[in-house]
Amino acid sequence: MTARIGVVTFPGSLDDGDAARAVRIAGGEPVRLWHGDADLHRVDAVVLPGGFSYGDYLRCGAIARFAPVMETIVDAARGGLPVLGICNGFQILCEAHLLPGALTRNQHLHFRNRDQILRIEATGTAWTNTYQAGQEILIPVKNGEGCYVADTATLDRLEGEGQVVARYLGGNPNGSQRDIAAITNSAGNVVGIMPHPEHAVEALTGPSLDGLGFFTSVLKHLVGAPA
Repeated sequence: MTARIGVVTFPGSLDDGDAARAVRIAGGEPVRLWHGDADLHRVDAVVLPGGFSYGDYLRCGAIARFAPVMETIVDAARGGLPVLGICNGFQILCEAHLLPGALTRNQHLHFRNRDQILRIEATGTAWTNTYQAGQEILIPVKNGEGCYVADTATLDRLEGEGQVVARYLGGNPNGSQRDIAAITNSAGNVVGIMPHPEHAVEALTGPSLDGLGFFTSVLKHLVGAPA
């Protein structure tokens, strides 16, 4: 049976179609989820896409965190549901306290849009198990509030427990502490990433195919997950 991967649309989402296409290219069945519907429609995993949910009023992701669909996702994630937050989705995961820390204005105060090299640090997550530790990948980054920050104790814990998923190489585009581009929760089922793997899944439109591994990884994880 083909895995059903939910892709949430919030008012202001703009990469939900790209995320759904990436799921389909990877071999999954994308299921569109609406922010106002608390029903996850029997999906096996969820992607929170990039964009500007609710116009990014207050803080980025601060309003989306209270959407009916997020109440269900938070409970399901704590029960083991794989959840990937990309860019604005990463911000929402932090606002929902599924991941520690916060995403703030880029240190240089400019929007950054470029192809970015990352080094994969953690391969034991539901979303990175098809990569090799230390593998370098090229995927786009596009954000204005992508600077990952946390207190020293949290940063040390993330590093010490292997929860840093990816780091920026070749220049930090937003000033994120310790060059952190992606992190995971302690269980490895929830991952937040600031760059956009869904924009690197086709040779025609992306700088590489390197982002596809995030989506094939969750399919591999679901095959091995207990029924």
